[in-house]
Formats: sequence, structure tokens, C-alpha cells
Amino acid sequence: MSERSNTAKNCSVTIVIPTYREVENLRPLLIRISDAMSKAKGSYEIIFVDDDSRDGTDRIIRELNEFGYPVRLITRVGERGLSSAVIRGFSEANGETFICLDADLSHPPEAIPAILECLDETGVDFVLGSRYVPGGNTDEHWGLLRWVNSKIATALARPLTSVKDPMSGFFAIRRTVYERAAPLSPVGYKIALELIVKCTCSMIREVPIRFAQRQFGESKLSLVERFNYLRHLSRLMRFKYGLRNAVK
Repeated sequence: MSERSNTAKNCSVTIVIPTYREVENLRPLLIRISDAMSKAKGSYEIIFVDDDSRDGTDRIIRELNEFGYPVRLITRVGERGLSSAVIRGFSEANGETFICLDADLSHPPEAIPAILECLDETGVDFVLGSRYVPGGNTDEHWGLLRWVNSKIATALARPLTSVKDPMSGFFAIRRTVYERAAPLSPVGYKIALELIVKCTCSMIREVPIRFAQRQFGESKLSLVERFNYLRHLSRLMRFKYGLRNAVK
């Protein structure tokens, strides 16, 4: 179900945010995005793709829309998954540039202008908000185990890309680059890695960000998602290295 709103049909930027039971984060997130976009060029819209949270997300988005924020809600019933939610949002986007970030306030919306400016550089295909380039870091409360898990996941992705933070869920891509993608079939939650590979992105930039600890709600990263990540890597390896008919 898609709830249309006052989002501009000719906006230049579409920000897609997948959600599942993130209602407490929506108002502060929207305020911070609005402040950030006031410093960026062009008009924008925000699409929340919600996996039927039933936590009041629809009410909050309706109120924010009535207050003047350019927001739209797509509610998916009977379907779950961050990556497929992002793809759904991109499929209904009006903008010529797509941005994705998480709803849990871990990604700083204040970095959006810098990310957009970087994407405007000649030849750049893809821009990541990165924890692991100079100037980037993680919240001191993030924990050693999560840091180690992230580093291991990054190392496993090395045959697919040389970027320092391919696990980032904060990224920007132009519509023209997105539309040249081979058929997308992500498993789990790492859609950026899927797009880097399937859109054959050769010029990728990383903008430093501070990755914050979530304040409200619960993490969706489970043991199942970790296994899904390994399955996803297997698919992408087969795709990149020529065994495309073997991809399942």
C-alpha cells in the first residue's frame, strides 16, 4: 500500500528509508534531514518503506506530511527485508538522485550535503557514508564485538570491492546508474554491496561519517541475517566472476 502525499513529482533527490518498528526515531530523523537538505541544492522527497510495523508509523508520517514535510509512506504487507524495501522505494522514486539511510539515527543526515556534492563530481557512480576512512568513526558505545563483526564482514567482501566500508547502509546513487543494474536479487540487508556489483560501479567515493548507537527500538541484525550475508556474498561472487547462470 502506497500513501501518496505532497512530495514533488519533479524533485531532484529521493531519500529512501526502510523501517520496521522505528516509530520513536521518525520525528527526530525528519527534523535532521530537513535541516540538512536546507543546505543542499534542489528539491527532495522522503519515502519511508515500512514492513507493516503496526506501531503508529503510519500516523506519524501522516502528521509529518500535514505539517509540510515532503514525506510519503509505502506499507508492505506480508513482505520483510531491508534490501527489498530499498528497491521498492527506488522503484517509486521521483528524484534523479537516490539516497538511502537507516531509520535508527545511526547515520548522520548532516552528511547528506557532502554526499550529494561528492556524487556531482565527474565520473562518480556511487558515494558511501563511511566509518572507516579518515575522519570517520563509530560511537564509543558501539562495542568491540560489533566492530570485529563489521571488520570481518568487510574483509569477506574484499574480492567484490576495494571500498573501505561496503557494509554501509548510507549511500547515494544516480538514477541513471541504478537503472543500468543487472537484475537485483539481494539477500538480507546489504543492498549497497549489491548495487556496487550489479551496477558495475567503478568510480566510488567514501565520505566520512560518525556511526552512532541507536537510542530507540531494537537492532534487526540477527544470526539469520549473518547467514544471509554469506549467501549474498556467494551470489555476488558468482555474478562478478562469470558464473551468472549458477546464481540462485
